[in-house]
Amino acid sequence: KIKVWNYTQRRCLFNLLGHLDYIRTVQFHTEYPWILSASDDQTIRIWNWQSRQCLSVLTGHNHYVMCAQFHPKEDLVLSASLDQTVRVWDVGGLRKKTVSIAEDYAHGGGGHGGAGMGMGGPGGMNNAQNDLFGASDVLVKHVLEGHTRGVNWASFHRTTNLIVSGADDREVKVWRMNDMKAWEVDTMRGHLSNVSCVMFHQKRELIISNSEDKTIRVWDMNKSTNPLVLRREHDRYWVLDTHPTLNLIAAGHDSGLMVFKLFRERPPFDAQSG
Repeated sequence: KIKVWNYTQRRCLFNLLGHLDYIRTVQFHTEYPWILSASDDQTIRIWNWQSRQCLSVLTGHNHYVMCAQFHPKEDLVLSASLDQTVRVWDVGGLRKKTVSIAEDYAHGGGGHGGAGMGMGGPGGMNNAQNDLFGASDVLVKHVLEGHTRGVNWASFHRTTNLIVSGADDREVKVWRMNDMKAWEVDTMRGHLSNVSCVMFHQKRELIISNSEDKTIRVWDMNKSTNPLVLRREHDRYWVLDTHPTLNLIAAGHDSGLMVFKLFRERPPFDAQSG
């Protein structure tokens, strides 16, 4: 089940049903009324949370899909799977089919509320439902092959055509893509166990990864060696996130959650202060 909650009321509003196995990750789209989910049933699904319908089922992976995420600006979805691949999906067709109707309504004076009605209305939704298993709405743009074990995580760079991935082969790989192809540009080695999560720093040329080897590693993208290593004694790390604007990083481990800063915002002391 995917549960959608109102956190101020502290209650579940509704469930989204359709996946046939454990769900690994879920994410809201920043603009469209979409939810993205990745599952052990080897599919990724895109849902409309206003109409509470499944818009598309993305098939192609042949093992558990460990994570999926929307691109911050483009009509792309990124997924990582234990089938040793990372996939980039083009969801532009799905957006045109389901969101443009709402935008037309909104531009006609419907505003944000009108957009909601348009997206849930019969025009686009039923078309998407009719093509639920026809791959015309969502196309595979790139399949990234290079990891030798299952891939646990992949992340888009916010402003460049870069992707970073981490896998059970203990490696962190950086990939570059354009409209025609995608290719590997760097591999970072040093983790001693499965890499569970990896992402780009929001503002600096850094990659942050964590692992079941009980470390977080911070890699300089221009050097890719000698990372800063943050270590725990007893707990494996599983998941990371970075704050969109503040210098904060959160990491989840076996027994809890830690939030930390990589850099000081101010110098250690100020000679001018009285």
